[in-house]
Amino acid sequence: MKTAEEVIGAVGFSVMTVRPGDTCLAMGISDLPILAPGHLMSVMESASVAALGEYLETGETTIVDKFDVSVIDSVGIGSEIRGTARCTEMDGRSMIFECDIYEGERHIAFAIIERTAVERVSFLARTAAQSLIKSSDN
Repeated sequence: MKTAEEVIGAVGFSVMTVRPGDTCLAMGISDLPILAPGHLMSVMESASVAALGEYLETGETTIVDKFDVSVIDSVGIGSEIRGTARCTEMDGRSMIFECDIYEGERHIAFAIIERTAVERVSFLARTAAQSLIKSSDN
């Protein structure tokens, strides 16, 4: 991972066009054909990952630790939304991002995301080991 001086201020972007299957109605979480909140979160996460692309070392990736999202407005099928994420803080391997989603000029959602850099192979090995331990307990 690069230094805090290099990472703070990094910006990433993500774009999504809402399809019928992306709606609350299709996902069974309400009867409205509006974009499901989980997709808002995915767009913001994608933007935060994009912001870090050039700052990670080979074999590193990031995982979400915290996600605090506020939905301001809704969008329907066919809407194109764009997400932005800007790294505002870094402490060791942990980074804070301020994220926004817009449809045109309309502010749809905002969030604070905390991500931590991990070494991909050791993280996956630890996750697999935990799964094996859990399945052997059953």
